Amino acid sequence: METDQSGKRGHAPTFDAIIIGAGLAGMQQLHLLRGLGLSVRVYEASDDVGGTWNISRYPGLRLDSESHTYAYAFDDEILQEWNWTERFVGQAELSRYFRHVADKLDLRRDIVFDTRVERASFDEARDLWVVDTSDGARAEARFLISCIGALVAAPQMPRIAGIESFAGEAYHTNAWPRDREVSFAGKRVAVIGTGATGVQIVQEVSKTAGHLTVFQRTPNWCAPLGNGPISQAEMDKIKANYKDIFARCKATYAQFDHQIDFRSALEVSEEEREALFEQRYNEPGFSIFLGVFIDCLFDPRANALLSDFAARKIRQRVHDPKTAEVLIPKDHGFGSRRLPLETNYYEAYNRDNVSLIDCRATPIEEITPGGIRTSECEHPFDMIIYATGFDAVVGPLARIDLRGIGGRALKDKWADGPVSWMGMHTNGFPNLLIVGGPNSSATLCNVPRCIEDMVGWTTQLIAHTQTSGHRRFEVTEAAEQGWTDAVLTAAEQTLAGHVDSWFTGVNSNIDGRQKRRFLLYPAGAVAYREELEASAAHTYPQLTFA
Repeated sequence: METDQSGKRGHAPTFDAIIIGAGLAGMQQLHLLRGLGLSVRVYEASDDVGGTWNISRYPGLRLDSESHTYAYAFDDEILQEWNWTERFVGQAELSRYFRHVADKLDLRRDIVFDTRVERASFDEARDLWVVDTSDGARAEARFLISCIGALVAAPQMPRIAGIESFAGEAYHTNAWPRDREVSFAGKRVAVIGTGATGVQIVQEVSKTAGHLTVFQRTPNWCAPLGNGPISQAEMDKIKANYKDIFARCKATYAQFDHQIDFRSALEVSEEEREALFEQRYNEPGFSIFLGVFIDCLFDPRANALLSDFAARKIRQRVHDPKTAEVLIPKDHGFGSRRLPLETNYYEAYNRDNVSLIDCRATPIEEITPGGIRTSECEHPFDMIIYATGFDAVVGPLARIDLRGIGGRALKDKWADGPVSWMGMHTNGFPNLLIVGGPNSSATLCNVPRCIEDMVGWTTQLIAHTQTSGHRRFEVTEAAEQGWTDAVLTAAEQTLAGHVDSWFTGVNSNIDGRQKRRFLLYPAGAVAYREELEASAAHTYPQLTFA
């Protein structure tokens, strides 16, 4: 139990568990561990709860999961009192939701804000994790749980010469100003990057900028978001059916409320195939990805049919044929990279104030004080927005000096790629639990639904450890190697496993990250949950206890 609150070095308070991150996962994990009667300390690098939805505030940021499927399912009172205003709500409403949950459950009293975990080391003699934080404090705990997520804890700037020289306004989307409004009106604005973040911000900037120039290195397939308001009558119906909605989500590959069509795209008629593609394209959310023929996700021939359909849609929506061709991916199939959902993204390129530069044809050479120089010419700008993403999945943990038995650093163990069991346990790091880690189901999922599987597991395991009188648990080398090998073998059968993206750990802006290493869980959320349940039912054969 907790012995001291000072946190000063040499007089560290001790808790049953320390959680890193007060986002979606950390909040629920805190609530569940409290239910076991444990003392818990949470460290959060930002100033409030909500994780992504508190940290990232760039214009256009919103959900691509249906709002009501993104809600916590563990508290019916919160479900019934909260009204979602849109099918896919924006950052501000998501932030209000998480603050509401924190207030309702009185979570903040166990959270230390504006404090980053810089180092965590396992004390083998005492079976305790010793945690050092950015404010110079230290704390100890039996269990250490990472809930820092896969993305926003590790934003990544591009490797372009001269970035510091630019004299105008410059922003990374993950560090958007919070103390003032940023106006694009009348300005010459550059956006570098056209991933999910870039797509969202281009839609917004294009509305008011004097001129927007989009620098695209790798085009991505995008699909319509299909957003719209939720009436009170619709909200009442959702509230009455939450149990069924969540049950449907839990039964699907990625826990979205979209049902896959188990027919083959290759075996139906062209008319049937086109009709389903058209229907799904015009439905909200990831329907065109997760509601089409099942072989579109895995068979290159079926996927080519879907990719051709999506390419035709781009050509229909973008007036200039040359621009349309630049926007159509040629090196990967539909859905084999992160699929951005958009609202009039393609139509933005029909505006007179928007230009697109193909950085593969005319690469950026440097940032200058006045703008951006490509291999062709220099473009003057008043503002540059870097929508260049994150050191995804492995990056957030790598930025913590995390050391296990013998002082071995996790980043050294994972230098050639993450090795784990379920993405949650790694040998040599006892009593460490990673929620949403590499090769877990959360890396391709309607995140709250997958996270509840994981925090439920961690809570159950910790309860078992405590009631059984054990001080520590650790995954075996055989279990983690078997799991990792199985994931990588299965990845070879997927389309995504053969494409450079954050799904495969490739990041041209980071040294040593040019080799593909699959970071998702290819069998999907249902299979992942079944693995967890089977392990618990057989008293955790993959783990050793002491």
